[in-house]
Amino acid sequence: MSSLVTQMIVAEKYGVRLDSKQLAELLSMTPGSVLNSISGGDFPIPTYKEGGRRFADYRDVAEYIDNCRPRAAA
Repeated sequence: MSSLVTQMIVAEKYGVRLDSKQLAELLSMTPGSVLNSISGGDFPIPTYKEGGRRFADYRDVAEYIDNCRPRAAA
């Protein structure tokens, strides 16, 4: 479960849903790499399609960020 602080930071900077360009910026990837990873089924954050575009919910993004911390400390 993500912390409310992380959720607030992500929502304040990007809004409640992030498109592939915003995900790329946040994860230090290119938008093309994000889309390729989503298409390949190995993108670590759940996404959904709306109007032909891909989005991720800010809560899922915050949860991914919070879950990265223990792995980085190991």
